[in-house]
Amino acid sequence: MGILSLWERLTGGTRAPPHPRADEAVERVVQVANPKLRLVPRYRARLSPAVSAALGYVSNLVAALPPAREASAAGWAEDPYIHAFFATAGDIARVFSRASDLRAHFDRNPGTAEAYAVLGMEMTERRVLGVALEGGLLRNDVAQTTVGFGDHRIRICGATEAALRDEIERRLLDQLALEGLSRAAADQSRRTELAKEQALLKTRLRLLERQGAGMSSALAGEAPQESELGRLHAQVEANTQELSSLGIGPQLLDAELERLCQILADPAQHLYVSGRSLRLDQMNVIVEDRAHGGTAFEFQVARVPGDPPVTRAFALVCFPRAELLAPGHLSDEAARLLA
Repeated sequence: MGILSLWERLTGGTRAPPHPRADEAVERVVQVANPKLRLVPRYRARLSPAVSAALGYVSNLVAALPPAREASAAGWAEDPYIHAFFATAGDIARVFSRASDLRAHFDRNPGTAEAYAVLGMEMTERRVLGVALEGGLLRNDVAQTTVGFGDHRIRICGATEAALRDEIERRLLDQLALEGLSRAAADQSRRTELAKEQALLKTRLRLLERQGAGMSSALAGEAPQESELGRLHAQVEANTQELSSLGIGPQLLDAELERLCQILADPAQHLYVSGRSLRLDQMNVIVEDRAHGGTAFEFQVARVPGDPPVTRAFALVCFPRAELLAPGHLSDEAARLLA
């Protein structure tokens, strides 16, 4: 049963009103996943409920994100999050200045004094021996857990925070469409494997049948042979059914559209944002007891589907054009590091 038919049965034939941007989003999803899906009859009507569900989910997800933080030297001194993300104030300008997408954004918008962006990072925890005060004594062999942020990436930019959030919504929807494309590619691969396996099983079956017919009156042990034949018959039948379920020709496109609908209708199974609550000191050491100070953080961590899936910490940030380093400065710095 298709997802559209199932929805109608569960709701007594009624459907939730489509999202205001559903029509535009359907075309965007199809263009990303597979433009040939437009050949499937009623593809818009079948995709619209699932796309509306996905749009509602990603809109709520983006709306719940904290406001953008100022990623600058001043921000490093004033904002504990920016201080936690970067080891030094100078690292901020270097990281953002190396981001080609950010530079391209500033080139396309010469009149803007700042850019809003998604800062993605790898978040790692590491056990170390550090210095701490225990029982009034200073010890340098205390087991501690530090939190580090590295592999900073800036790929999505906007002239305003509202524009950035809109772009994030579009990218999240694209990611769900890419997941549909990935699943379709996996089905195609499995279909090829099944076709090969089918041919081998049928060949094996014919050989055993011929062998059984010519040898049954002369050799004992017909039962094991019959058992083997039965097993092969069952394998061929199961193989045929699985091959048919993946679709052939127009059926393949229909099955691909159905898979895409399933993914879009349940987006939380494929991408989500979770919070990671930690208390850290100025050196990014986890403080277990709030009585010992530290700052309470709620880091945002996104899980994005892919092969393999990616889990990254991230934050919305605002970077001032005035702190963008000249390309020559970056080249000189790279030369010093290589020297």
